[in-house]
Amino acid sequence: MNANPLSIRDQTKSSIVRQVRTLFNDRARGEEPVTRSDDALFPTDSMIWRVHGDVVSMMVGGVTALLLQMLHPAVLAGVWDHSNFRTDMLGRLRRTARFIAATTYGERTEAEAAIARVRAVHAHIGGTLPDGTSYRADDPNLLAWVHISEAWSFLAAWQHYGDRPLTPAQEDLYYAQFATIGAALGADALPRNRASTHQALRTMQPVLVADGRTREVAQLVLAQTPSNPLAIPLQRIVAQAAVDLLPNWARRMHCLKASPIFMKPVVRSGARQMAKTLRWAFNGT
Repeated sequence: MNANPLSIRDQTKSSIVRQVRTLFNDRARGEEPVTRSDDALFPTDSMIWRVHGDVVSMMVGGVTALLLQMLHPAVLAGVWDHSNFRTDMLGRLRRTARFIAATTYGERTEAEAAIARVRAVHAHIGGTLPDGTSYRADDPNLLAWVHISEAWSFLAAWQHYGDRPLTPAQEDLYYAQFATIGAALGADALPRNRASTHQALRTMQPVLVADGRTREVAQLVLAQTPSNPLAIPLQRIVAQAAVDLLPNWARRMHCLKASPIFMKPVVRSGARQMAKTLRWAFNGT
């Protein structure tokens, strides 16, 4: 007897959802996906819910954000001196994704607890740069750069790969909403709209640096290999889409190459199809 097509469809959706949830949640530690709450920090119809709810654009934007962040010498030093990134890059990416999910969708007390945990960790991280300058992870200006990099990257990825691009007014709303999380973490003087965010990126360029350590961390981020061989081509698409999303000046600093002209449509259509597939799989789950 032939299998019911509906059953095959449902089995396919369940398989995709299971694999994505396994990627973002450490089942060995008992982690489960963050439950969406009507009592979250933001309303369910907010721009931040829309942008942060798309798996593929957040994956692309997350990698782009990491590449931008590590161009700041103090951010790089914090990762280099206080992180086991060489052996647990997936764990670091998972923790970041979980924080974003908890503070966007989680019940208010869960979001506030996640923010408090991060602040407590930052309070104990500091050191000295190679040139002798001291740094601290809870420096409000440093936190601002981390936040700005994420906000710009997440939104840029959504505008490229999301199913409903935001209008300029909606972009401003997104930046304002996301800035409340950055401020809660201790970031200072955060931009709260599109124009000021772009200006902040330009203002920061003179203090950004790329060296051998920067490129080593970048390669570890871009060369992550999924445990499932079938997912490797998808990972390559996400990595290249993230590189293509970088501002030209940042890509040059990293010595990374944008997709050749004839490959750009392939990368973009591959990422968009992957995003469409995951939206289909998660619909109604």
